[in-house]
Amino acid sequence: MAEHTPGRNEPRLRPAPLLFEPAEAAGDPEHFFDLESIDDPGALLTRATELTQAFRAAADRAMEFQAMAAAQLADPRRFDRLTAADIADRAEWTEGYAKKMVEFGRDLMSGDAEGLGHADPV
Repeated sequence: MAEHTPGRNEPRLRPAPLLFEPAEAAGDPEHFFDLESIDDPGALLTRATELTQAFRAAADRAMEFQAMAAAQLADPRRFDRLTAADIADRAEWTEGYAKKMVEFGRDLMSGDAEGLGHADPV
């Protein structure tokens, strides 16, 4: 389940930074944000937790942008608007999920989604 998404007037918490993974490190399947080099289990838990929170926050925020983009693409005022099926195809969603994301995106853009408590449109 997604964490609480702050409203428009609430400051967003800044998660731990996702440090850049050099190409050499990204090619090594055993390497993941240098976690494998941390020997202290307490430090490992702390850093892994920071990364988990950062990834969740990034995923929630990206999903909000997906929803707003879907709503904009489905806007009936656009001459080139897309159907829910077209949006679903582009985003690799089901048509039902695309409809929910369009609705969620409209709520976000109008400010109606502030009190939802989380960013999950389902």
